[in-house]
Amino acid sequence: MAEQGLRARKKQQTRENISHQATLLFLERGFDKVTIAEVAAAADVAKMTVTNYFPRKEDLALDLGEVFVDQLARIVREREPGESALAALRRAYLAAAADRDPVVGFSGPEFARMIAESPALTARLREFHDDREAALASTLAAETGAAPDDITPRVAAAQLGGVHRVLFEETVRRTLAGESNDEIAGALTEYIRVAFDALEPGLRKYAVRAG
Repeated sequence: MAEQGLRARKKQQTRENISHQATLLFLERGFDKVTIAEVAAAADVAKMTVTNYFPRKEDLALDLGEVFVDQLARIVREREPGESALAALRRAYLAAAADRDPVVGFSGPEFARMIAESPALTARLREFHDDREAALASTLAAETGAAPDDITPRVAAAQLGGVHRVLFEETVRRTLAGESNDEIAGALTEYIRVAFDALEPGLRKYAVRAG
C-alpha cells in the first residue's frame, strides 16, 4: 500500500514538473513555437513520457482542464441540504472570485495573453466550456431524476454554463486590459449578482437538495 502511494506521488510530481516546464517555455516563446521534444528536454523526461501524461499539447498549458470541466457538476453534487443548484453555484462563484481562483479566469496577464494569442489554446478552452456544460447537464439529470427525454437539465445547464462562460470571459478581458486581480474581483462581484439574479425566476427552485 505504501509502495502504491509512493508511485502515485512520483507520478504526480512528474506530471507537475512537465506542466511547469512547459508553461515556462510557452510563456517565454509562445505556445505554438514550442515543441513536445523541447518540453521533454526541459523536464528531463522522454518525449513519450510527456505524451503519456498529456496526450494533447494544449493540455500541457491548460493542465487544470479536468478540474475546470468537473467544477460546476461537483459544486452541484456537493450542495447543501435545502440549497438549489443555482444558489450553490452563486455561492461558489463568489468564493472563487474572493480567492482569485485561476479556474475562474484569474490567470495573470502573461498566461491570459498566451491563450489569447494561440488559436489552438482558444479552441481547446471552448471545448472545456462545452464539456463542462455537458457534465453539469448530466449531473442535474441524475440529481433530479429526470427522464431521458426531459430536456430540462440541458436547458438549465445551458443557462448556468452560459453565465459562467460570460463571467470567465469578462475576467480574462479585464486581465488583458491590464486590470489587477483586486480590481477584477471587485467588478466581478457585481457582475455575479446581475448574472445569477437573471436566472432566479426560472431556476430558484430547481434541483433543490432535500433537507
